[in-house]
Amino acid sequence: MVFRSFIFLLATSFLSCSAPKQETIGSISPSFVTDTVNFDSDDPAIWVHPTDPSQSLILGTDKDSIGALYVFNLQGKVIDSLVRRGIQRPNNVDVGYGLKLGTTKMDFAVTGERLTSRLRFFSLPDMRELVPGGIEIFEGEVGPEFRDLMGIALYKSPSTGKQYVIAGRKNGPADGTYLWQYELQVSETGLQLSLVRKFGNFSAKNEIEAIAVDTELGYVYYSDEGVGIRKYYAEPSQGNAELALFGTTGFTEDHEGISIYTLDEKTGYVLVSDQQANLFQVFPREGTPENPHNHPLISKIALSTNQSDGSEVSSTSLGNLFPKGVFVAMSDNKTFQIYRWEDLAGKQLKSRNNSNY
Repeated sequence: MVFRSFIFLLATSFLSCSAPKQETIGSISPSFVTDTVNFDSDDPAIWVHPTDPSQSLILGTDKDSIGALYVFNLQGKVIDSLVRRGIQRPNNVDVGYGLKLGTTKMDFAVTGERLTSRLRFFSLPDMRELVPGGIEIFEGEVGPEFRDLMGIALYKSPSTGKQYVIAGRKNGPADGTYLWQYELQVSETGLQLSLVRKFGNFSAKNEIEAIAVDTELGYVYYSDEGVGIRKYYAEPSQGNAELALFGTTGFTEDHEGISIYTLDEKTGYVLVSDQQANLFQVFPREGTPENPHNHPLISKIALSTNQSDGSEVSSTSLGNLFPKGVFVAMSDNKTFQIYRWEDLAGKQLKSRNNSNY
């Protein structure tokens, strides 16, 4: 039984548009908690099954020098035959769809191997490694401290169909080249990466780990921890100008995991982990009517996760268990917690199936 309390916090307006009342939605318990990993749960991803969404999968990294990429069903049970071990400190993971390899298209997962600065690619749902040992990135960067691979996110261009991976590191320059974006290319020798741009400001106050891409709207978001959430175009041809820096107040300490819940093609929510407060802060995906890059706070959601620094959400109906979508977040006890979207939404947020947009 989900216990929730609604605490009125604030009512305000932004520009000439009245924003929703901000409230903290608290004490929400997960529907399921995954089996434990061996070392340190860090970041989840969700693969949506193309014909039977109830058979979708949750992937999660186990961050250690002898770590692994875990695979769970929607009830959080580990699928041992799909777990890939021996990955050297996997940090973040993301899922892509429709990668063309030869005459076939496949879904895939990518995780960053921090100790080798390599990206490891696996086909889905069978978890076959596409490039044994992975592909090295950040080549030519001076010093190992600028090659400590952390955040990754995938982007598939709606206009060109090209697939990209965007990668960040624990430390990097503050000169607007913190993130590196690679195009996934296929040749006779297999999958390759081609560097297409370097972009992204960095405060150098702490680090950058969480990266998320809004594919439909074409934006990249990332957490500059202790500073705010930065927003850029995902399409390389649209330039490297920073579009927004929001969430700069109201966080206890670190800005962490980012996930995007889509109500339709243009609207929805950006959820950001307020790590030390054990909250998730919610911002409008579409901005305000006056400015699509103005993202005022809508609400704060308190879950039972502890020190969460990685999360993912899907608004796709995943069968009877998750009819309005699923939210997955790591918790600092070697697990990932799995929530029904409607339990997070409460009365304050909308769900895709009953959106008024």
